[in-house]
Amino acid sequence: MSSHPDLHHLNDTSPHSSKKKSRFLRRFFACLLLAGLALLFWVESETSLIQAHFLPDYADTLNYSLEAGPSDSIRYPQQGPFDMRLGYVQLPRFLQRLQAAGMQIDAQTRFSEAMTPYLDLGLYFPYAEKTNAGLEIRDMQNEKVYQFKYPQWSYTHFEAIPPIVWQALLFIEDRDVLTTEHPYRNPAIDWVRFLKAAVFKAGEYLNIETPSMGGSTLATQIEKFRHSDDGITSSIPEKLRQIASASVRIYQQGKETYPARQKLVLDYLNTVPLSAAPGFGEVNGLGDGLEVWFDADASEVNRLLHLQQAEGEALRQQGLALRQVVALMIAHRRPSDYLFRTRNELATLTDSYIRLLAREGYISPELREAALSIKLNFRKFDTNPAAAPIPSNKGVNLVRSRLRSLLGVSLYELDRMDISSKTTLQGDLQEKV
Repeated sequence: MSSHPDLHHLNDTSPHSSKKKSRFLRRFFACLLLAGLALLFWVESETSLIQAHFLPDYADTLNYSLEAGPSDSIRYPQQGPFDMRLGYVQLPRFLQRLQAAGMQIDAQTRFSEAMTPYLDLGLYFPYAEKTNAGLEIRDMQNEKVYQFKYPQWSYTHFEAIPPIVWQALLFIEDRDVLTTEHPYRNPAIDWVRFLKAAVFKAGEYLNIETPSMGGSTLATQIEKFRHSDDGITSSIPEKLRQIASASVRIYQQGKETYPARQKLVLDYLNTVPLSAAPGFGEVNGLGDGLEVWFDADASEVNRLLHLQQAEGEALRQQGLALRQVVALMIAHRRPSDYLFRTRNELATLTDSYIRLLAREGYISPELREAALSIKLNFRKFDTNPAAAPIPSNKGVNLVRSRLRSLLGVSLYELDRMDISSKTTLQGDLQEKV
């Protein structure tokens, strides 16, 4: 009596059938693993929970202390516009010159055990950076007799920024920075933009025509224009260096990142590079940009942009102020081009963004029309130079000349360095003289 064919199939224990089942199970678990990883990636890209768990504790180990005498545990920055301008890159040379002149190191920082290997990876120094610096001279009574502020104008805190200013910046550059939905979010990386940029970059290497797209966030842009060589992202490793450095800097300030994200916006507005102008030199920060490029009073611009429901002449002036701010937000992408050579293109882009800001509800139709009806007038440097102030105090100028000679730099460079000097001057007597 023969068995039923279906029953025979169910009882099939041939090696071929076992292999099919094994392959099926392997594929099933592989798909399950990939789905799990994709879910984990999506959750982490939205919430940054894993980074917020580990990075704050790690960032706490990256510290230093000031101790007496020369340090045998120290590194110096090697590159970057910010580090060059403030004098940090030149520190080894400065110290040699000062010691050759008979001076000695009274105190210097010592790095923590974790800091040195961190820097050896090529990452940027994780410390609370100054957004406003410059030469400071104090007299024998420790009273300040000279201070070169650079940038000369800046916001002191986030609340001082008119909402439309930071809203316009984020609309143009990085729209999710100040979202409150995820309190632990890492603003240093936008995973969607980053992966798209990586795919397009890979297409370039394979000679496939792909659209150009950047994966920058405000956080990585700050790292770039402060610390990357020549202030540009020259390679994929450099982009990863910016992301890693910015992430550590963010979580140094705690697990909940909203205050750090507000500080990102504040720092960006205060230090964004906006080319260089005749007679003034490098222009950094929105406030200096307004005064140098448009001969506009930065304080007045901000007063106007704080106004609610302006009318008449106040509305017209508010429209001009908004147009100037939006133009500088765009210009930072290619400042030398937009602010000198392609001003018509800058005007067209400014119009586009003003219309978009109105369409998205950031500004009123009335403010939109006021801003669109006004033309940008750039400062005429030949008849109205934007020169930095020059001190008239002879004692101060004597100190500046002496410091310039000791360090081997120009007075222009000296004024913009992060230097504090205590002298034997007597400030009140100098004023009387």
